[in-house]
Amino acid sequence: MESPGKRRPNHGRPLPLNETVTRQMKKMPRRGSGPELSLRRELFRRGLRFRVNVGGLPGSPDIVFTAARIAVFVDGCFWHGCPIHATSPKNNRRWWEEKIAANRERDRRKDLELERLGWTSLHYWEHDDTEEIADEIEWLWRQLR
Repeated sequence: MESPGKRRPNHGRPLPLNETVTRQMKKMPRRGSGPELSLRRELFRRGLRFRVNVGGLPGSPDIVFTAARIAVFVDGCFWHGCPIHATSPKNNRRWWEEKIAANRERDRRKDLELERLGWTSLHYWEHDDTEEIADEIEWLWRQLR
């Protein structure tokens, strides 16, 4: 545990109140969620080829079509504040509200960075219909190729 006078830098993020919860959250997977894998399978089934979690691009998009310059993000309802399904934890509510607001602001910044680099950034919620998402992506991919 950190000494009271010593705090780690927060890099613009809210400081957590509970280190146990922090450790648990850090262990959660950031890639390959069920909805993301489902979308990848559907896109692959349609013959679309892509790269996954490209670290050289802002935001490390979940799915990337390099030739068409399309970056796809499958956002979790909790972590990105879905207007339909997001919930606010009762414990440490203020911290979580700040955290999710910071996530949303980071998403906006990364989208602007991608746009400046000539990329189209697409965001979908984890609850969105996979077939509909794939239809939209395939249509745009065909337009931009």
